[in-house]
Amino acid sequence: MTDLTGKRVLITGGGSGIGREVARAFADQGDAVTITGRGLDALAETDGGRGMTCLAADVTNEDEVAALFATPFDVVIANAGGGPAGGLKSVTLAQWNATLAVNLTGTFLTFREALRAGMAPGGRLIAMASVAGLKGGATIPAYAAAKHGVIGLVRSVALDVAKRGITCNAICPGFVDTPLAQVAVEAVQNRYGLTRAEAEAQLVADNPMKRMIDVSEVAAAALFLASPGASMINGHALSVTGGEI
Repeated sequence: MTDLTGKRVLITGGGSGIGREVARAFADQGDAVTITGRGLDALAETDGGRGMTCLAADVTNEDEVAALFATPFDVVIANAGGGPAGGLKSVTLAQWNATLAVNLTGTFLTFREALRAGMAPGGRLIAMASVAGLKGGATIPAYAAAKHGVIGLVRSVALDVAKRGITCNAICPGFVDTPLAQVAVEAVQNRYGLTRAEAEAQLVADNPMKRMIDVSEVAAAALFLASPGASMINGHALSVTGGEI
């Protein structure tokens, strides 16, 4: 890949948060972007008239993921994810299985089908992992376990595809300012009787910069990993955490 502009880009979980910002960043630089998610209304909102292709798909469904790759993509970003908060004792088996399914199995299926479709040399596979995949988290055991698995998958795939000139990397953000983050802020407020400012300070306490990460900063990392300048970065877990890791 000598020039990213005009390439075909697929982003899963493109209906909100990080996925939405990443999709818009690629579209705004002239790429042909396809976004997937479970709700077409949310995907249309992400598009906002930019001309993206919006496809409803569940990344845990093997057939639905395979159907996304009728033709190959140049850049594939496995972004769909999530998971419940709570200590290990409170996690149900159903929550555990669902968290691993969307974060880890979803990334596996997305990357597998991207390669089966015939990704060309210079292609980019990018997984949206998390700082939790680098250090864990007492109140997010299922999510942290899944993201550790994503990083292990990325490092393994990177070794496999390197000989074809394809790279596979992970982005590991800390606490990002998204609507989901605001839900977490409100939960901390209500639980401990804090002001919004105090709750936000508690949530970003591990970040040396003492602020939430802006979604544009995560999108910038994705644009970089998909660029020609990142052609020798492979199997890397890129920390976007303000120095937390």
